[in-house]
Amino acid sequence: MEKRKDGFLIEKGAHDKDFVFGTRAVMESIHAGKDIDKVLVQKELNNDLIKELLQLCKQENLPVVRVPEAKLNRVTRKNHQGVIAQMSAITYASLDHVVDSCFAVGKSPLILILDHITDVRNFGAIARSAECAGVDAIVIPEKGSAQINSDAIKTSAGALNFIPVSRVKNLFYTCRDLQKMGLSLIAITEKTDLNMYEADFTAPVAMVMGSEEDGISQEILGIVDQKVKIPMAGHIESLNVSVSAGVAIYEAIRQRKI
Repeated sequence: MEKRKDGFLIEKGAHDKDFVFGTRAVMESIHAGKDIDKVLVQKELNNDLIKELLQLCKQENLPVVRVPEAKLNRVTRKNHQGVIAQMSAITYASLDHVVDSCFAVGKSPLILILDHITDVRNFGAIARSAECAGVDAIVIPEKGSAQINSDAIKTSAGALNFIPVSRVKNLFYTCRDLQKMGLSLIAITEKTDLNMYEADFTAPVAMVMGSEEDGISQEILGIVDQKVKIPMAGHIESLNVSVSAGVAIYEAIRQRKI
């Protein structure tokens, strides 16, 4: 948290340009096709205008989070009317379009799926490695993912301005769809004995990375085509997720360059 001169607390990294305040202002932003990460709505509010907003969010598949008024007040001192939209700093890409475009030019797609990576700095660092390596797209879930804001853009060194990011409603079904499109689903996880260097990354591949706290969800682990791990030789049994992503991505690139 950061403390303003007036003593009011605001969430670190929150800036006015990352948000739209007020019910009608948020609805106008949705109608205008603005990219919104999620809409925060005060818990106890349920008037007709709020109902209209909630219906609009449902139609546009926008995540809505009911929060106490105190959380909204930590974001802004402005008259938010119980509604704040967290804006995305990027335009999201169609995953189908990305994959189809790769196949159209004879390229094996290399997709990176991030299962609930919520830390903005880790997300930014992963995006930077992915863009530098030429990964075709990053896939994130609508809920439970780091907000793509100015901090994420900065941490990625601007990479998020270039690499396609696809935000999907259900990560499990998206993984299934990618398999149907001909991609092999490879989980990078310690829950296996197979060394990463034994896997084949030259074919169309979607790599799955999980959070440091919870790893890849059991639901997704249950459908992957292969589970591989990064070999460890030291006393520490795991790497930071952004480092793990970089190692896995560049192994795929190494194999594709041979």
